[in-house]
Amino acid sequence: MALRLGDFAPDFTADSSAGQINLYEYLGDSWGILFSHPADYTPVCTTELGAASKLKGEFDKRNVKMLALSVDGAESHRSWIKDINETQNTSVGFPIIADEDKKVSELYDMIHPNSSESFTVRSVFIIGNDKKVKLIITYPASTGRNFVELLRVIDSLQLTANYSVATPADWKNGEDVVVSPAIKTEDIPSKFPKGFKEIKPYLRMTPQPDLK
Repeated sequence: MALRLGDFAPDFTADSSAGQINLYEYLGDSWGILFSHPADYTPVCTTELGAASKLKGEFDKRNVKMLALSVDGAESHRSWIKDINETQNTSVGFPIIADEDKKVSELYDMIHPNSSESFTVRSVFIIGNDKKVKLIITYPASTGRNFVELLRVIDSLQLTANYSVATPADWKNGEDVVVSPAIKTEDIPSKFPKGFKEIKPYLRMTPQPDLK
Protein backbone atom coordinates (compact mmCIF):
# COMPACT_ATOMS: atom_id res chain seq x y z
CA MET A 1 0.00 0.00 0.00
CA ALA A 2 1.26 3.44 -0.90
CA LEU A 3 1.61 5.99 1.86
CA ARG A 4 -0.99 8.72 2.05
CA LEU A 5 -1.12 12.07 3.79
CA GLY A 6 -1.95 11.66 7.46
CA ASP A 7 -0.51 8.14 7.68
CA PHE A 8 2.15 7.48 10.28
CA ALA A 9 5.57 7.51 8.62
CA PRO A 10 6.87 3.92 8.77
CA ASP A 11 9.66 3.58 11.30
CA PHE A 12 12.86 1.86 10.24
CA THR A 13 16.42 1.16 11.31
CA ALA A 14 19.09 1.30 8.63
CA ASP A 15 22.77 1.91 8.03
CA SER A 16 23.77 5.35 6.82
CA SER A 17 26.74 7.55 6.05
CA ALA A 18 26.68 8.48 9.76
CA GLY A 19 26.19 4.96 11.14
CA GLN A 20 23.02 3.09 12.07
CA ILE A 21 19.91 5.25 12.35
CA ASN A 22 16.43 4.61 13.67
CA LEU A 23 14.03 7.08 12.11
CA TYR A 24 11.89 7.82 15.16
CA GLU A 25 14.89 8.14 17.46
CA TYR A 26 16.64 10.38 14.93
CA LEU A 27 13.64 12.68 14.64
CA GLY A 28 12.81 12.80 18.33
CA ASP A 29 10.39 15.72 18.77
CA SER A 30 11.47 17.36 15.50
CA TRP A 31 9.88 17.47 12.09
CA GLY A 32 11.68 15.59 9.35
CA ILE A 33 12.30 15.64 5.61
CA LEU A 34 13.23 12.37 3.91
CA PHE A 35 14.28 12.58 0.28
CA SER A 36 15.49 9.79 -1.99
CA HIS A 37 18.01 9.68 -4.81
CA PRO A 38 18.21 7.19 -7.69
CA ALA A 39 21.89 6.37 -7.06
CA ASP A 40 25.21 7.69 -5.79
CA TYR A 41 27.54 9.57 -8.12
CA THR A 42 24.72 10.84 -10.31
CA PRO A 43 24.91 14.45 -11.51
CA VAL A 44 21.48 15.81 -10.55
CA CYS A 45 21.64 14.16 -7.12
CA THR A 46 25.02 15.71 -6.50
CA THR A 47 23.63 19.19 -7.12
CA GLU A 48 20.54 18.45 -5.01
CA LEU A 49 22.50 17.31 -1.99
CA GLY A 50 24.71 20.37 -2.35
CA ALA A 51 21.67 22.66 -2.44
CA ALA A 52 20.07 20.89 0.52
CA SER A 53 23.30 21.08 2.49
CA LYS A 54 23.61 24.83 1.98
CA LEU A 55 20.08 25.27 3.36
CA LYS A 56 20.54 23.04 6.40
CA GLY A 57 20.62 26.08 8.70
CA GLU A 58 17.18 27.10 7.41
CA PHE A 59 15.80 23.62 8.04
CA ASP A 60 17.36 23.70 11.53
CA LYS A 61 15.58 27.01 12.28
CA ARG A 62 12.31 25.26 11.53
CA ASN A 63 13.18 22.28 13.75
CA VAL A 64 13.34 19.99 10.70
CA LYS A 65 15.89 17.17 10.59
CA MET A 66 17.14 16.19 7.14
CA LEU A 67 17.63 12.65 5.91
CA ALA A 68 18.56 11.54 2.39
CA LEU A 69 18.43 8.02 0.94
CA SER A 70 20.02 6.07 -1.90
CA VAL A 71 20.04 2.36 -2.70
CA ASP A 72 23.86 2.29 -2.60
CA GLY A 73 25.93 1.40 0.46
CA ALA A 74 27.18 3.53 3.34
CA GLU A 75 30.81 3.44 2.25
CA SER A 76 29.79 4.59 -1.22
CA HIS A 77 27.79 7.39 0.41
CA ARG A 78 30.76 8.57 2.46
CA SER A 79 32.97 8.67 -0.62
CA TRP A 80 30.27 10.42 -2.65
CA ILE A 81 29.85 13.07 0.07
CA LYS A 82 33.49 14.05 -0.52
CA ASP A 83 32.64 14.72 -4.16
CA ILE A 84 29.53 16.68 -3.18
CA ASN A 85 31.48 18.83 -0.74
CA GLU A 86 34.18 19.49 -3.33
CA THR A 87 32.00 20.24 -6.34
CA GLN A 88 29.16 22.08 -4.57
CA ASN A 89 31.33 24.06 -2.15
CA THR A 90 29.55 22.79 0.94
CA SER A 91 29.84 20.32 3.81
CA VAL A 92 27.01 17.78 3.96
CA GLY A 93 25.87 17.70 7.56
CA PHE A 94 23.04 15.17 7.50
CA PRO A 95 22.96 11.38 6.97
CA ILE A 96 22.32 9.51 3.74
CA ILE A 97 20.51 6.23 4.36
CA ALA A 98 22.10 3.15 2.76
CA ASP A 99 19.14 1.19 1.42
CA GLU A 100 20.91 -1.60 -0.43
CA ASP A 101 18.18 -4.12 0.40
CA LYS A 102 15.53 -1.58 -0.65
CA LYS A 103 13.51 -2.16 2.52
CA VAL A 104 13.03 1.55 3.19
CA SER A 105 12.35 2.26 -0.49
CA GLU A 106 9.59 -0.34 -0.45
CA LEU A 107 8.13 0.94 2.84
CA TYR A 108 7.86 4.40 1.32
CA ASP A 109 6.95 3.27 -2.23
CA MET A 110 10.01 5.00 -3.68
CA ILE A 111 10.55 2.53 -6.52
CA HIS A 112 8.19 2.96 -9.47
CA PRO A 113 8.70 0.00 -11.84
CA ASN A 114 7.50 1.85 -14.93
CA SER A 115 10.24 4.41 -14.30
CA SER A 116 12.94 2.01 -13.09
CA GLU A 117 12.74 -1.43 -11.53
CA SER A 118 15.78 -0.90 -9.33
CA PHE A 119 16.32 2.81 -8.65
CA THR A 120 14.27 5.11 -6.46
CA VAL A 121 12.47 8.09 -7.95
CA ARG A 122 13.03 11.53 -6.38
CA SER A 123 10.56 11.18 -3.53
CA VAL A 124 10.08 13.78 -0.79
CA PHE A 125 8.32 13.10 2.48
CA ILE A 126 7.79 15.77 5.12
CA ILE A 127 7.05 14.21 8.49
CA GLY A 128 5.47 16.16 11.35
CA ASN A 129 6.58 16.03 14.97
CA ASP A 130 3.61 13.68 15.48
CA LYS A 131 5.34 11.25 13.06
CA LYS A 132 2.58 11.63 10.49
CA VAL A 133 3.22 12.26 6.79
CA LYS A 134 2.38 15.89 5.98
CA LEU A 135 3.53 16.10 2.37
CA ILE A 136 4.50 13.74 -0.45
CA ILE A 137 6.06 14.91 -3.72
CA THR A 138 7.49 12.68 -6.44
CA TYR A 139 9.81 13.97 -9.15
CA PRO A 140 11.24 12.02 -12.10
CA ALA A 141 14.95 11.23 -12.01
CA SER A 142 15.67 13.90 -14.63
CA THR A 143 14.28 16.83 -12.61
CA GLY A 144 16.14 18.27 -9.63
CA ARG A 145 14.12 19.42 -6.65
CA ASN A 146 13.63 22.99 -5.45
CA PHE A 147 14.66 23.02 -1.79
CA VAL A 148 13.65 26.65 -1.32
CA GLU A 149 10.13 25.59 -2.30
CA LEU A 150 10.29 22.78 0.27
CA LEU A 151 11.15 25.34 2.95
CA ARG A 152 8.14 27.40 1.84
CA VAL A 153 5.92 24.33 2.16
CA ILE A 154 7.27 23.60 5.63
CA ASP A 155 6.51 27.19 6.67
CA SER A 156 2.93 26.66 5.50
CA LEU A 157 2.57 23.25 7.14
CA GLN A 158 3.90 24.45 10.48
CA LEU A 159 1.73 27.57 10.41
CA THR A 160 -1.45 25.70 9.57
CA ALA A 161 -0.69 23.05 12.20
CA ASN A 162 -0.98 25.73 14.89
CA TYR A 163 -3.65 28.11 13.54
CA SER A 164 -7.00 27.78 11.76
CA VAL A 165 -5.64 29.13 8.51
CA ALA A 166 -4.56 27.99 5.07
CA THR A 167 -2.01 29.54 2.74
CA PRO A 168 -2.99 30.84 -0.72
CA ALA A 169 -1.26 30.29 -4.04
CA ASP A 170 2.39 31.41 -4.15
CA TRP A 171 2.25 32.37 -0.45
CA LYS A 172 5.53 33.19 1.27
CA ASN A 173 6.29 33.52 4.96
CA GLY A 174 5.06 36.92 6.20
CA GLU A 175 2.19 37.33 3.74
CA ASP A 176 -1.54 37.27 4.47
CA VAL A 177 -3.25 33.92 4.92
CA VAL A 178 -6.72 32.49 4.40
CA VAL A 179 -9.05 32.09 7.36
CA SER A 180 -10.38 28.54 7.59
CA PRO A 181 -13.90 28.19 6.09
CA ALA A 182 -14.92 26.42 9.31
CA ILE A 183 -14.68 29.70 11.23
CA LYS A 184 -17.76 31.89 11.08
CA THR A 185 -17.14 35.46 9.96
CA GLU A 186 -18.52 36.84 13.23
CA ASP A 187 -16.00 34.74 15.16
CA ILE A 188 -12.94 35.93 13.23
CA PRO A 189 -12.17 39.05 15.35
CA SER A 190 -11.80 37.03 18.54
CA LYS A 191 -9.50 34.50 16.87
CA PHE A 192 -7.55 36.90 14.64
CA PRO A 193 -7.24 40.25 16.42
CA LYS A 194 -5.03 41.70 13.67
CA GLY A 195 -8.14 42.11 11.57
CA PHE A 196 -9.37 40.52 8.36
CA LYS A 197 -10.60 41.33 4.87
CA GLU A 198 -13.66 39.63 3.45
CA ILE A 199 -13.23 39.28 -0.32
CA LYS A 200 -16.09 36.79 -0.60
CA PRO A 201 -18.03 35.09 2.21
CA TYR A 202 -15.86 32.02 1.63
CA LEU A 203 -12.60 33.94 1.09
CA ARG A 204 -11.41 35.88 4.16
CA MET A 205 -7.80 37.03 4.49
CA THR A 206 -5.92 37.90 7.67
CA PRO A 207 -2.31 38.84 8.48
CA GLN A 208 -0.09 35.88 9.34
CA PRO A 209 -1.06 35.20 12.97
CA ASP A 210 2.29 34.08 14.38
CA LEU A 211 4.13 37.29 13.47
CA LYS A 212 4.41 40.14 15.95
